[in-house]
Amino acid sequence: MGDVLDVRPEAASAARNWPFLARFIAREARLGTWATQRRATHVLYEFARFGVKQAWACLFAALMLGLIMGTYLWYPKGAWFARYDFLVIAAVLIQALMLAFKLETWEEARVILLFHIVGTAMEIFKTSAGSWIYPEPSLLRIGGVPLFTGFMYAAIGSFMARCWRLFDFRFTRHPPLWALGALSLAIYVNFFSHHYITDIRPILFAAAAVLLGPCIIHYKIWHVHRPMPMLLAALLTALFIWVAENIGTFTAAWIYPHQKHGWTLVSFGKLGAWFLLMILSYTLVAAVSGIKRLPVETDERTPGQSEVSPAE
Repeated sequence: MGDVLDVRPEAASAARNWPFLARFIAREARLGTWATQRRATHVLYEFARFGVKQAWACLFAALMLGLIMGTYLWYPKGAWFARYDFLVIAAVLIQALMLAFKLETWEEARVILLFHIVGTAMEIFKTSAGSWIYPEPSLLRIGGVPLFTGFMYAAIGSFMARCWRLFDFRFTRHPPLWALGALSLAIYVNFFSHHYITDIRPILFAAAAVLLGPCIIHYKIWHVHRPMPMLLAALLTALFIWVAENIGTFTAAWIYPHQKHGWTLVSFGKLGAWFLLMILSYTLVAAVSGIKRLPVETDERTPGQSEVSPAE
């Protein structure tokens, strides 16, 4: 996929890294050939591919969000089996089925497990500090944290890991992983320490801008890689999570102190927290997936026309 000069359908198509669609590469190639005959159909075809890939990357997250909404609307009130416990069992079953039917790779499953552990640890502390609460009873919990919450963090990791593979990420001006690791550690510690000492979020935002500001993600929708600033990608993802969080609080899956007497919009200030969490999440996925670099001069060339350096 890194070499766009190989025009064979099975080599050039990004679908070859998408097991569910790999068998349809030849048909996809014929459809693509038809679409390129006119500029308008070419643009629409790539737009549709982008949307389908994003939807596929969101599969686990969308299923979790659908479960949260569905149980809010239709789960029996006062059922002997708590709604939160049902969500835990359903999430585990979804994971098992996705692996069994090869809708998810084992590498993605490892990322999800890592996010589950990191997220649950933070949830235990945050609920004990009163940052938010889970108002419904359940048996499958640690302290005030139902176990399904770890899967919500895992959904972020799943989305990022799947995007990494589906869009065949390449990078220019990527910061060293050790620097991102140091920043991510500071972000994670600050999620805890700001309850007791000064919140250093402004410093963390500045550090993120310095490290990630020059970085460009090159993502592959079809046959070529297209550039996007890393900071823009992180901000857009944080906005997406903020929207999902509003849905979660609306369905009373969890609530913030200001929502105890009725639902209101989650503060826009949470976007900053999600942005920082995105950096932490990105670093974890990058450490597992590895960084594949393009030469810096790629930014001035037609996207995808450069050789790819070995992954770190």
